[in-house]
Amino acid sequence: MKYCRFQLNGQPQYGLVESVAGHDAIVRILLTPPEQADGDVESLRTRRIEPIPLDQASLLVPVSPSKIVCMGRNYREHAAELGNEVPTEPLVFFKPPSSLLAPGGIVRRPKISTRVDYEGELAVVIGKKCFQPREAEDIRQFILGYTCVNDVTARDLQKSEGQWTRAKGFDTFCPAGPIVTDEIDPWAGVALETRVNGEIRQKGNTRDFIFPLEVVIRHIVRAMTLYPGDLVPTGTPSGVGPVVAGDVMEVTVEGVGTLKNSVVDE
Repeated sequence: MKYCRFQLNGQPQYGLVESVAGHDAIVRILLTPPEQADGDVESLRTRRIEPIPLDQASLLVPVSPSKIVCMGRNYREHAAELGNEVPTEPLVFFKPPSSLLAPGGIVRRPKISTRVDYEGELAVVIGKKCFQPREAEDIRQFILGYTCVNDVTARDLQKSEGQWTRAKGFDTFCPAGPIVTDEIDPWAGVALETRVNGEIRQKGNTRDFIFPLEVVIRHIVRAMTLYPGDLVPTGTPSGVGPVVAGDVMEVTVEGVGTLKNSVVDE
């Protein structure tokens, strides 16, 4: 299943996305938010509409998380490029839901930061309440799907403050979308690229994770419950760098699509 969230006649809607004449289009309205399906997406009620090409829809953030629980330094080369040691266990931090930004939205560089970086990532969308599952349980049953995230970061504040809440948490610092899909397999390997003004800056693959998804999810839920709709960005590959006003960032995840956002000064 692929779905998005979009504006239709001034109202936010969830839309089922399918291929029409070789291009993604919204073909049905989901009458129940997907995260309320509790893992049973087949039970969702829908209403058919005249297909809307996805690239012509007014897209919104496709998730409404209670929290955004992120992974830091989950690629060895990214840890090295910032002069950090490779972590021995998953490194977790938060971004507030208020940092979410829709596809096509504008990232605002705050006045108090001298360096704002892009960080393209694959993100997990939780579909079923998860807390301390048994070792024999398959973590995939708790995953609704996957989307793109740009973990925008005020790098100077991150380095100076020692903890990452403010550096990662500014409004507009978590672009997400354009869709959520369960039709990819990060365990088998999913490619990721980030472009700035059309130039490739990051290339990675989920096969290169230090900590695979089952380790990441189990580490998080030893401490806290993940609820349907919660978002888990899984770390960024090497190649991060600064952006300035006027730049256009594009995060592409194989099988998901491209998340595109521009930058302005606050």
